[in-house]
Amino acid sequence: QVQLVESGGGSVQAGGSLRLFCTASRYIYSTYCMGWFRQAPGKEREGVASIDSDGSTRYADSVKGRFTISKDNAKNTLYLQMNSLKPEDTAMYYCAADICRRVVAGNPSYWGQGTQVTVSS
Repeated sequence: QVQLVESGGGSVQAGGSLRLFCTASRYIYSTYCMGWFRQAPGKEREGVASIDSDGSTRYADSVKGRFTISKDNAKNTLYLQMNSLKPEDTAMYYCAADICRRVVAGNPSYWGQGTQVTVSS
């Protein structure tokens, strides 16, 4: 079993930046795919970014050029650097982990509890 804990959310004005963190209960970052997902009220959950065990990354078109996913295997920590934030980025952000096929498909087995990001105009 893997437990994931997110932190770093908060409230910022449009154009601002936030950095999200995700730590795992055991050492997984060198073997699992990791992803960030978000869900806004009344909307479906969507994938934001993912990173493979080899460091390959993928991004949703809506965040390309603004968000950066990265990880530090030694610290067992996943990051999401969010720049140039927009009001439409407002959502609960979740960290997730599993084999790459499931993360890319949006159906990973392990989820964190989420951290709220609110961007005001």
